[in-house]
Amino acid sequence: MQPSLPKPSAAYVILTALSLSLGWGVRGNFGHEYGAMLPGALAALAAVLLSGRPDWYARAPFFAMFGALGWSFGGSMSYMQVIAYTHSGDSTSVLYGFACLFVIGFLWAAPGGVGTSFPATLSRDRLTELFGPIAAALAAWQFEGWLLEPWLHRMGYSLDWYDSDWLGALVALGVGVVLSLLRGKLDRATSLILYMAGGWWAGFVVLVLVLGLRMTPPRGDNWAGCLGMTAGLLAYCLRTGLPEAARAGLVTGTVGGISFAGASMIKLVAVTSGFNTNWHSVLEQTTGLINGLGVALAMWNLARSSPPVEDRAASSNSSPWAASLAVAFTLLAIPMVNLRKNTRDWVNAKAVPAEMYGWSAETWFGLAFVVVAVGLAALLYRHARRPIAVVPESRLGQGQALYLLLMAIMVVGNFERALV
Repeated sequence: MQPSLPKPSAAYVILTALSLSLGWGVRGNFGHEYGAMLPGALAALAAVLLSGRPDWYARAPFFAMFGALGWSFGGSMSYMQVIAYTHSGDSTSVLYGFACLFVIGFLWAAPGGVGTSFPATLSRDRLTELFGPIAAALAAWQFEGWLLEPWLHRMGYSLDWYDSDWLGALVALGVGVVLSLLRGKLDRATSLILYMAGGWWAGFVVLVLVLGLRMTPPRGDNWAGCLGMTAGLLAYCLRTGLPEAARAGLVTGTVGGISFAGASMIKLVAVTSGFNTNWHSVLEQTTGLINGLGVALAMWNLARSSPPVEDRAASSNSSPWAASLAVAFTLLAIPMVNLRKNTRDWVNAKAVPAEMYGWSAETWFGLAFVVVAVGLAALLYRHARRPIAVVPESRLGQGQALYLLLMAIMVVGNFERALV
């Protein structure tokens, strides 16, 4: 327990909310699951660095990584048509739109809250156990996008089944089954993948295929899969001794539902003023701001109630490179999957040629990131053996540096996209 913590400061609440607001605005320019990683990572870091919990500071890279992953899943849901319902002159359509926005907001923010809370509630061993299954799932999804989907399209198969991510959920389910067979058992880490992927399929089959419920036809029905996935995630938390993580998810989910519906209501009221501005940007920033308040509330409850975390591994099986991998994920993976989309805008604006020496602009961009990745790996290796002077000595300072670096990279990358 942490009974001596003071009440949350204004800086804690404001910075956490603004971090998710900023990230949410940038997310809108990149979109989908990859774009949603940024607000998740920034808000998690802000909440941790101002939490007053020194034992959390050493885990700042883990908070950034799991916060990003938790908030990413909601990016698969379509919600612009739901917002359009709230603009209707028909009261039934308006109420339907706001109700659906609450559901989508809850399903987006609840996994975000669970992911953000994992480093605060899991032991070092349980935290690092998740790295293998997560890496396997991410690698399988890359294989799906690069090889499996193009091959299936060439074979003449249509993958547009209710415009959903059914194939990705199936691949994740397969990853969980294969890992269980290879390990000869179903461990806690692999079961997380199975709970989420199995929950996705249960929600999609029951709600869409059996009951015929479609939220915004002809747009996608990933909301149904996300509902099942969220239920599976909460069930996993409750069945594996993580009720605090489930509680954090319910808090962020509830505030997330209020955020999506409330921000749209605020926008509609503001539009009636007759003032001409980018009201969609106001909608995005307000949505992120309220969601950030949810993260601040959930993490403060955890800061008061959760016992101190022990950052030393209890067994030799925990990878000593886990923190370095989390840093690399935050500073390399999140920017890479988002900023690579900039190359299309650069080529369209004729700022760079479509090809150079027979290689596309996208290939050159990827090679540049490989060079950066090698450089970062060398620096992390060097710092582990003999600390580099420019890296802050304190865990708090290191977390602050990680926050500022990620924000700077993505803000610059966002300007490169908007101002070619």
